[in-house]
Amino acid sequence: MDETVGGPPGADVGRRLRRLREARGLSLSALARRAGIGKATLSGLEVGTRNPTLETLNAVTAQLGVPLTAVLATPADQTETTSPPVVRGRAVIGTLLEMFEEEAATYELFHLRVLPGPVQVAPAHHLGVTEHITVFAGVLRAGPTDAPLLAGAGQHISWRSDVPHGYAVVGAEEVRASLLIRYPRRPGPS
Repeated sequence: MDETVGGPPGADVGRRLRRLREARGLSLSALARRAGIGKATLSGLEVGTRNPTLETLNAVTAQLGVPLTAVLATPADQTETTSPPVVRGRAVIGTLLEMFEEEAATYELFHLRVLPGPVQVAPAHHLGVTEHITVFAGVLRAGPTDAPLLAGAGQHISWRSDVPHGYAVVGAEEVRASLLIRYPRRPGPS
């Protein structure tokens, strides 16, 4: 399976990544080291010659302390001729349906497909981030890697995702679900 971002061109993702990295005063090497990815990989993402996987985007945005939509085009950016951003990882395919903000938090709503077989592991998001999944088809094991939760069709699970967490199908049926991620606002400098 091609594990890339679909929808927005890689160059747009790269420009957003570079802007965020530079705004935080981080070198390419420092961010790559913190995110646990190669400097060449991060450089390729920033110049648009590499398409990021969901795993890579999660690692980088977690270290930057921003939601995934900080580097993706949001549904509000869509035109009639463009499709919504799709992020692909080892087991998860997520289509961004909506991004909305309130005074205390930013929310991202994804349609998820989780493929049978591989396990998708995600790094910890910044402090206080939570994930909420409602399963529509299949059986999903998801949540903190040391204490995963189980949900079948019609069930909901949620957890603090400021710890490493994962997603895996139980059985042979692909999981279809919605994922709502809540990123609390981080206080600015006083």
